[in-house]
Amino acid sequence: METLRHIVLFVHLIGFAVLFGAWAVEAVNGHRGITRLMSWGLALAAVAGLALAAPWGIDYDLNYAKIGTKLVILIVIGALLGIGSGRQRKSGSVPPGIFWSIGILTAANAAIATIWR
Repeated sequence: METLRHIVLFVHLIGFAVLFGAWAVEAVNGHRGITRLMSWGLALAAVAGLALAAPWGIDYDLNYAKIGTKLVILIVIGALLGIGSGRQRKSGSVPPGIFWSIGILTAANAAIATIWR
């Protein structure tokens, strides 16, 4: 069971890497747009994260405050991706505040995952 949990954790990290990597490419290119790859990365990280939050086959208690905080940040990132892609469709560009917030919140979510015990 622990091996399966590690595989799900690996998939969760891949989702984060896809989201943050796609955002970083857009930031470095100077385009600063919302891509479909960002949405796929968020979806992958969300599904795997929810699977990790389930108390299956572990010998310790889950940190529900940490899980809740990460879930709220995930929902905010999803909302920003939705708002940003809608504005990008209308005007052709994403407001800088929305774009930079996506990257900062994604990095913050990773920081919470690694630093908060």
